[in-house]
Amino acid sequence: MPPALVGLLGKLGIHVPADALLHLPLRYEDETRLTPLSQAQPGGPVLIEATVVSSEVRPRPRRQLIVRLADAGREVELRFFTFYPSVQRALVPGARVRAFGELRPGLYGIEMFHPRVRVLRGEEPLTDTLTPVYPTVAGVSQTVLRRLARAALAHPPFEDTLPARWLERLALPSFDEAVRLLHAPPPQADVNALGERTHPAWQRMKFDELLAQQISMRRHKSARRARRAPELATRGGLTDRLLESLPFALTAAQARVWAEIEEELAQAHPMNRLLQGDVGSGKTIVAALAALRAVACGCQAVIMAPTEILAEQHARKFGDWLQPLGVGIEWVGGAQKKRERVAALARLASGQSAVAVGTHALFQGEVQFQHLGVVIVDEQHRFGVRQRLALRDKGSSDGSSEPHLLMMSATPIPRTLAMSHYADLDVSVIDELPPGRTPVSTRVVSSARRGEVIERLRVAAEAGGQAYWVCPLIEESETLDLRNATETAAELAASLPGVRVGLLHGRMPSQDKAAVVAAFSAREIDLLVATTVVEVGVDVPNASLMVIEHAERFGLAQIHQLRGRVGRGAAVSSCVLLYQGPLSATARARLRIVYENTDGFRIAEEDMRLRGPGELLGVRQSGVPLLRFADLALDGELLERACKAADYLIERDPARARAHVERWTPEAGALLKA
Repeated sequence: MPPALVGLLGKLGIHVPADALLHLPLRYEDETRLTPLSQAQPGGPVLIEATVVSSEVRPRPRRQLIVRLADAGREVELRFFTFYPSVQRALVPGARVRAFGELRPGLYGIEMFHPRVRVLRGEEPLTDTLTPVYPTVAGVSQTVLRRLARAALAHPPFEDTLPARWLERLALPSFDEAVRLLHAPPPQADVNALGERTHPAWQRMKFDELLAQQISMRRHKSARRARRAPELATRGGLTDRLLESLPFALTAAQARVWAEIEEELAQAHPMNRLLQGDVGSGKTIVAALAALRAVACGCQAVIMAPTEILAEQHARKFGDWLQPLGVGIEWVGGAQKKRERVAALARLASGQSAVAVGTHALFQGEVQFQHLGVVIVDEQHRFGVRQRLALRDKGSSDGSSEPHLLMMSATPIPRTLAMSHYADLDVSVIDELPPGRTPVSTRVVSSARRGEVIERLRVAAEAGGQAYWVCPLIEESETLDLRNATETAAELAASLPGVRVGLLHGRMPSQDKAAVVAAFSAREIDLLVATTVVEVGVDVPNASLMVIEHAERFGLAQIHQLRGRVGRGAAVSSCVLLYQGPLSATARARLRIVYENTDGFRIAEEDMRLRGPGELLGVRQSGVPLLRFADLALDGELLERACKAADYLIERDPARARAHVERWTPEAGALLKA
């Protein structure tokens, strides 16, 4: 096999012949029966057989090969806009051919565009199975993939990794039966069930995939418990002093979650915990307590955030809370001056400073710790898996232990996602908002009423309030007719004399962004026009109005996060979703969900259904595949069965569990569960 083809097949996940077995079709074409040309009608794909009566290449208006076929007094034109010379040489007058494609009415009769054609050499039987169409990449033809699949299937019956009694109870076919049917379905197979992946053969594949994932996740969790981590078991001391110094008391939910984390930090194996809570639920103080516990035990802690704005907010809060207790804190960011960065890294490497706060810059190789005890990753889904691994692997300088890992997310994790991709994590949920948080009312407003919204901003500013106006773009786009931040800031400044308007976006230098946020926090700016850079990290209690321009262009979770920027003080707060009509059915449904719901879990479920789990997981940018066949939005029942089956196999039949995982994930590693 040519090296170039080997590389292309690798992109499809086909590295050895057996991989082709689980490279399953996207859809099927029916070439099991001929439709006489005299009876063929436009509107759907058909297989016809006829004789070539003419073949020519026409240079204008676009170069194309036109082949006219005839049979039983009826003709059809085949049109090829791209073709090899060998095709032209084969389709000569007198040749008998079979063509598969969709018939369409044309100016001079019926036509087929780019059909699949085969020149007949005498009598040739029709295929007795539906023709599979596989997912592919440029350079890999369907012929190659079908040949690989046939070679993989030329094997005695495949051994089943599930007990026969399970198949009967779950109403699933054997693995051998399922995989052979999916690659070569008989003509009478239910094509709709195959296409919608509800056919029993597809159910078997999805169950097997989920089961392999569940077994792997449980193995990861067991393996983690065998690794070493510092026992952070100090009671009282610094954490009690921090709690006593706070101007507020922990909510019952925060106290419960801290007790869970505190107990696990005291263990000799690394914690791998996800802390989730809705916007404004108070995750940061819990993270500070975890960091302080590490310091109290002679270790270091690191807090990493995806944006400089959020990281700087953490640095301010941690500084306010921890520095009065004598804890040294270092800032590590990409835009940091070299001299400051070198000095900060030296203090961390020597152990002089106990806590590091920063962005992606923290996982670079030059960042070293003397003894890292706790790693805290905020908005974890925004980081690639390898990035989280790089930070976790810094551990102790002699490699004898790894740090405890606390991941935080303000995007609640849907139940099925937690059961599948987070199955080896311990999950803590802050399901209560601190007292004093005011409910945010949401309004959906057409852009035709933009003037009314601007007037509302003027009234709010005159009353001493502050507001956000969020735009999806920074500058004008030639391809999308969307309001941009720079243009909007200028327009609003002109429309609202006396209102102090600020501008904030991701392309601004770090020091400029910090200055704008500081000015907004100090009430020196009344209206902050921004991109989604304010989605996390901007905490201004006096801001009580949020306007989201072109809300129909945003994801559900993103709108919910943005809405969470207001309602942080005592003032009545509102969020205006300004949309540009006409709305598609999907956009209308999305806005309705946000309008009707303030429950982050409900919104997250809908967001996963619409966008898929990749963005919630933080795996999309890592190159690691998610589930190929199972759909967490549709296959929750299969997932629950797979969870129970995984527990049984691991405990009662570990050899079968091992064989099952090796079939589905031969290269299974730690990436998915960093």
